[in-house]
Amino acid sequence: MSALLSVKDLAISFGDNHVLKSLNLEVAEGEVLGVIGPNGAGKTVMLNILTGILSPSRGEVLFKGEDILHLTVPQRCKKGIGRTFQVPRPFENMTVLENIMVGNAFGDHKTQNEAIDKSTELAEQIGLADKLLTFAGDLGLLDRKRLEIGRALASNPDLLLFDEVAGGLTVSEVDLIIELVEMVKQRGIGVIWIEHVLKTMHEGTDRVLLMAEGRDVICGHPHDVMRSKECHDVYLGADEE
Repeated sequence: MSALLSVKDLAISFGDNHVLKSLNLEVAEGEVLGVIGPNGAGKTVMLNILTGILSPSRGEVLFKGEDILHLTVPQRCKKGIGRTFQVPRPFENMTVLENIMVGNAFGDHKTQNEAIDKSTELAEQIGLADKLLTFAGDLGLLDRKRLEIGRALASNPDLLLFDEVAGGLTVSEVDLIIELVEMVKQRGIGVIWIEHVLKTMHEGTDRVLLMAEGRDVICGHPHDVMRSKECHDVYLGADEE
């Protein structure tokens, strides 16, 4: 499979703090790449670089073969990169339908009527069909996470970046998120999924990348990475201490 996204030697520093030192990864169409690592490994900073919030000091980011580092956040969205945030950020005084419509109207260039139809269909797919007219600020955590995914999907992305969309959920709720990610994958959308809930990495990804100290340490089949000495030394073992 050819790479949908290719990242080479990515680095960024904040003063003397070298958050990313040399990060390398690839994601194919319809592939779910899980990303794990200790706090401070640079995982969310990586997403912020990929979406254009931050600019790296060094490195290459190719999306569909094109260098995108010079593009703005809106331009990258229109190219086909969507994301969620660790803490859901809906427009709380807008309904579920209106929140999803924002993604349709902006990222996917839909007219208002097209956006209403598409957003209604998408709300059903993410499990929010019965809450279309509910204000986002009144949603519980699971539904806020669903809406976060729905808004990202509404922009018609080729690549989705998930930042701990399963965090804080119960085991049964996590299973629902895994099902949603599988739906995304079946659409041929590539996914980079940062998560600390290891069940998601075992059951919902094709490969897992371990990050530590701003570098890619090991990448491969989820079970192989989880059982590796590297994972125990820098992540799982460190959490147990």
